[in-house]
Amino acid sequence: MQRSDNVRPVIIKRKRVVAGGGHHGGAWKVAYADFVTAMMAFFLMLWLLGSVEEDKRKGVADYFSETFSIQSDSSGSDGFMGGTSISVSESLTDEVATREEHEAEVETLQSIVDTLEQRIAADDILGEAFTHVAIRMTDEGLLFELFDLETSPLFDMEENQPRPVLRLLAEVFADIFATVSNPLAITAHSRSFPTVFLENPVWSKTIARAQGVQHLLQASGFPEPRVHRVTGNADRVPATSPPTAARNNRIELVLLLQSAEL
Repeated sequence: MQRSDNVRPVIIKRKRVVAGGGHHGGAWKVAYADFVTAMMAFFLMLWLLGSVEEDKRKGVADYFSETFSIQSDSSGSDGFMGGTSISVSESLTDEVATREEHEAEVETLQSIVDTLEQRIAADDILGEAFTHVAIRMTDEGLLFELFDLETSPLFDMEENQPRPVLRLLAEVFADIFATVSNPLAITAHSRSFPTVFLENPVWSKTIARAQGVQHLLQASGFPEPRVHRVTGNADRVPATSPPTAARNNRIELVLLLQSAEL
């Protein structure tokens, strides 16, 4: 059969489809968008840091720096220092330790914290008692802060008599402090009371409590000549807000740096 001249041949064109839309497709756009987002976040962070005060910037820096610190709400054998709530808010190798004249003393004071760590890890009862304790390094020396919890005060509210938990802590500290020769400063602080009180008890209360802790330490073997000062500060230096919070009832024991001016 002859092909008719009026019938055109069928021509099939096949187009080549390039996946991804070109050389690198659209992936570069996603990468570029991520880069721009990251840069915006970075410059926003720089702007925020530049708009805050120096002390707040230091607080942010301290949060991300490696320090010897823990905070826990329970005792036991889990975690650092057995899950207790000893808190060293400033590293023992902070600016105080960088002063050459203090380095040897700070290393000695560090050994006290190490000893406490070992004892607490091996004793759950002691770990529970140390939920009342925070530790930090100051310009004066190593400070041990003993404070009331909302449901567990250190003293009887009326008679200012030490409760069993405070007696236990005093025994432990007298034993630990015997490993060094630093003088000790004892300071008591109180929460504020309502102004309706006819006679504000904060001065007599803090003086009596500071002296009570001194007597507990001496009864546990701490030598009286090493007591440098015993002070009652009333409610003049609250640790937290509001001033009436139980946390403001506290005792501060400071092992003073011997190389510092007392």
